[in-house]
Amino acid sequence: MAESDDKLFAKDHPPATDGFLAKMADLIYRNRWKTVIAWLVIFLVVGFLGSTFSGKFRADYSSPGSESKAAAELIEERFPGNTGDTIDVVWTAPAGATSAETKADVAAFLKQLEAQPGVSKNNSLKAARVSPDGKIAVINVPLSKRSWDFEIAESEKIADLAKAANARNGGTEIELAGGMFQSGDTPTWPAYVAALIILLIAFGSVVASGLPIITAVVGLGVGSMLVMILASLTSVPDWAPAVADLLAIGVGIDYALLVLTRFRDSLDISGDVRSALIEAVTTAGRSVLVAGSTVIIAVMGLFLVQLDYMNGVAMSTSITILIVMLTSLTLLPALLALLGTRVNKLKLPGVASAHERRERENDPNHLPLAARWSKQVQKRPWPLAIITTAVLLGLSAPLVSMNLGFPDASNEATDSTTYKSYKLIEKGFGAGANGPLIVAVNLDKSAGSDAGNGPVLEKLQAGLEDENHVVSVAPPVLNKEQNAAMVIVTPDAAPQSKTTGDLVEKLRSDTIPTALAGTGAVALIGGATPSYIDQSNYLSDHVATFIIGVVLLSLIILLLAFRSPIIAIKAGIMNLLSVGASFGVISLAAQGGTFGQLLGIDREVPIAPFVPVMMFAILFGLSMDYEVFLMSRIREEYLKGRETHEAVTIGLARTARVITAAAAIMICVFLSFALSPAIFLRLMGIGMATAVLVDATLVRMILVPAVLQILGDRNWWIPAWLDKLLPHWELEAKDTTPATSEV
Repeated sequence: MAESDDKLFAKDHPPATDGFLAKMADLIYRNRWKTVIAWLVIFLVVGFLGSTFSGKFRADYSSPGSESKAAAELIEERFPGNTGDTIDVVWTAPAGATSAETKADVAAFLKQLEAQPGVSKNNSLKAARVSPDGKIAVINVPLSKRSWDFEIAESEKIADLAKAANARNGGTEIELAGGMFQSGDTPTWPAYVAALIILLIAFGSVVASGLPIITAVVGLGVGSMLVMILASLTSVPDWAPAVADLLAIGVGIDYALLVLTRFRDSLDISGDVRSALIEAVTTAGRSVLVAGSTVIIAVMGLFLVQLDYMNGVAMSTSITILIVMLTSLTLLPALLALLGTRVNKLKLPGVASAHERRERENDPNHLPLAARWSKQVQKRPWPLAIITTAVLLGLSAPLVSMNLGFPDASNEATDSTTYKSYKLIEKGFGAGANGPLIVAVNLDKSAGSDAGNGPVLEKLQAGLEDENHVVSVAPPVLNKEQNAAMVIVTPDAAPQSKTTGDLVEKLRSDTIPTALAGTGAVALIGGATPSYIDQSNYLSDHVATFIIGVVLLSLIILLLAFRSPIIAIKAGIMNLLSVGASFGVISLAAQGGTFGQLLGIDREVPIAPFVPVMMFAILFGLSMDYEVFLMSRIREEYLKGRETHEAVTIGLARTARVITAAAAIMICVFLSFALSPAIFLRLMGIGMATAVLVDATLVRMILVPAVLQILGDRNWWIPAWLDKLLPHWELEAKDTTPATSEV
């Protein structure tokens, strides 16, 4: 029988607490000082190990089995000290690019540049290309290690050398281009400031608000040091810590927020610190375990893409999330045990305490806003479910026009040296000169004449020169053994242009095979642009396996947690809608225009193919967080014997405040990405913030209660054979005490 509104929240039965998590919570309560000291020791030891054994961040962005990777390997093997990657040194001067004074300035800079690790020596200005008007020149300085193996500090030092040269020279402007130049770090302090403000509003207590920050900082510190150690063992890209840190800040604070909220509510009812702690860990702690495990599994799904740098991102992010999850389940309870009722100290005026909120809940004339909202949604479930789904699909609509590709230097900040060099090269030689194609020729089996391989290479050069959209073809350069050659091809379009992509495909499939037919020579196209094209194709071939794998693994976790296939499938579908909406928003932002300008994107930019892949892994896991938070509380009420619609109302009311605060924190964290100088991180930030926003509002506040109301008791249906097949993954005991009208 349904409960009346005046009895809906009255005298809640606390859940039974005799499971594994209850024993862990009790152990922490009895050893609270030891637990805090243990974490302090871990923090110091891992910090020492991280500083002692930290590795260099590095990544291999080439695609396994690709032609561009094979071309790079051939160049490294046959041209020792040359990887095919270069630093392009571009200069201009009022006196002309080839004046004696200008050449002296550039020669002095080249001497400094060649002294840097990874830069090849003995570069002659005679190899420089000069624009037709004689005002701009460029020289390609070979690198002895791949551009992505340069550390940020090394790249910044080289850029600083150019700045110093420009300040010293009497008018000669030197700019640099190359894949080695990084966009810089993403600041994390705005996320902490925003989180603290939100926590103060949510808790109304300075002490309570500080605890999630403390546990997140400790977890993040330990996790970051472990990532440094990981970098010494495997490939980790230099931008992976930024992604891992910001994500860990968000989930770490969210998880601590969930446990802390449940502790304060329970403490207000019982007044006993031990029982409140055990209840918080066995209920909210279970949600944290399920949610955190789902995020980790989703992120580890990046391994299915089978790219080394993706594996590095997956491991670094998963390690950091695991640590902040553990601090929420162990360090935070220990601090709560130490503080006890003092957790509510330093209360802010004007913010309701847990006791005041509970008093209002028990007033039949003042049901919580979320409870009243839930009842309204449950009265009109079909129309609201249809309208909300339509809105989410509408937000997803721009996804169909998503422009996948790798941004070039023209998309960098206008004051960066890479942007300036791009514009100088474009002005002097055409946009295509910013992305030359490197044709690596293997002459081992070449049927050359007695005079050598000259006729074979001449035939290849002629075929390349006759191709449309090719501006120039440099004379072939043979290696010392005369068994390999490099040919530089300059297209007429920008590196990120579709025209350039079509040209690479045409050269590979038609032009080069035709030119070398019957010669025995093999030519491979490499360079930055072909490498990006190959990676786009590679990701396209693997994305289906990745998505299916992430979705299935996440659904299995939910199935084990809630023992309901309908709940698991519903969660999967709703998460896909949230992710789709975020993809639609970043597609719109990447088009530039008014919306894009808010992110500093004033012209259309392509979206790097790895961005949607990473976003899917992260967002699918994070969306499960709020699903778990809400459904855990609804299930808890249902197991007490309440009817489904009552359980939904109470569950939504009990979690609305914590989910809203958690979502607000996560949104602020992701918007911190918008402060990054890297465009792909800006797009990721706005996309993930969008997903969290729609997930915490449209999905959790409208779609979930509407669908649960439509399905009724069918939500909890499970086939008998599946119930027997699934292991009972219950981390705390179930309480089946019926919630009667007197309770």
